[in-house]
Amino acid sequence: MKGPLLLKLFAKLRKPRKRVLIIKTDAIGDYVLFRNFIEIVKKSAAFKDYEVDLLGNGLWRDIALKYDGEFINEFFFVNAESLYDSPLKTFKLGWRLFAKNYQTVLQPTYARTFIGDGLAALTAAKQIIGFESDTERINPKYKAKTDKFYTQKLPLPANIRFEFYKSQFFFENILNEKLSISGPTIDIEDNKKGGIVIFRGAGVAKRSWEADKFVALIKLIIGETSQPIYLVGGPGETETGNYLTENLPAGTVQNLTGKTTLIQLIELIGGSALVIGNETSAIHIAAATKTPSVCILGGGHFGRFTPYPNEIAHAPVCVFEKMDCYYCNWNCIYKTAENEPYPCISTVTLENVWAAVKQFL
Repeated sequence: MKGPLLLKLFAKLRKPRKRVLIIKTDAIGDYVLFRNFIEIVKKSAAFKDYEVDLLGNGLWRDIALKYDGEFINEFFFVNAESLYDSPLKTFKLGWRLFAKNYQTVLQPTYARTFIGDGLAALTAAKQIIGFESDTERINPKYKAKTDKFYTQKLPLPANIRFEFYKSQFFFENILNEKLSISGPTIDIEDNKKGGIVIFRGAGVAKRSWEADKFVALIKLIIGETSQPIYLVGGPGETETGNYLTENLPAGTVQNLTGKTTLIQLIELIGGSALVIGNETSAIHIAAATKTPSVCILGGGHFGRFTPYPNEIAHAPVCVFEKMDCYYCNWNCIYKTAENEPYPCISTVTLENVWAAVKQFL
């Protein structure tokens, strides 16, 4: 804790530049729900004369560079989790940030982390603004200390749960203006070619609907439509992609699992007729590119990422079986085998998912 305090002392001896840093180090789906606010900040009355930098997650580097590069002066991409075990690397990054002499640092992620708070503090900016936050991703005893790094902490109204609305609330308060933005968007060429995208992964295996149910669902789709079916996912889903392919009639699906870049995935989803998947980045990309989607949903973060509020256009159709233990932040109270999904996922029936999918075919 002494490092940030010492840098803060040094910072008092210099005049800050008209430069702002936005810190956003969480996952791809989080970035898709957030990214439209970058342009708003850059063009706002408060920061239109500022250089705007972004400290982000290397997972979504390609999205940021392609779609948001025109609004950012300098990017810093990190794997935030790896910094916990690399104090020297963290300090070097902190020193680079300190040297930028920021006037303002914005931390718009509600679920703050120790490393995110620490990087904000290492900038020694005149203003460091974030949320009051909860303790989902930070130990309460550490949060009590990192709270002191902030010059302003915004309390979140209890009625705001959806991540996109959290960002909207944050920037409306920072910019002191009402923002006319109605949901996430990614502008791609209007080239709807059709096809159905199946994204079976969910980042964590226990949040994924069973592979056998996906096989059965795809067989039903094959019997209903002649549209091409694409299996997609990251390199970690290659085994699952192969399993699905091997258990389906030959030639009925194109297995692109682990074979697409992030930009290619966005273009594929944006050009398709339907996306089907677990609660993951593909569902948010579908919403942002105005592609219909069906989301197989569990209860860990229910209402935080999905379902979308009714007023948002192109929202995914969510299929779920509500349980009393919803809103658990994925701290499941049930014991399951290592290769079994959480009960809130496994109780979602093939019949209900098929009913949701069939209306789009």
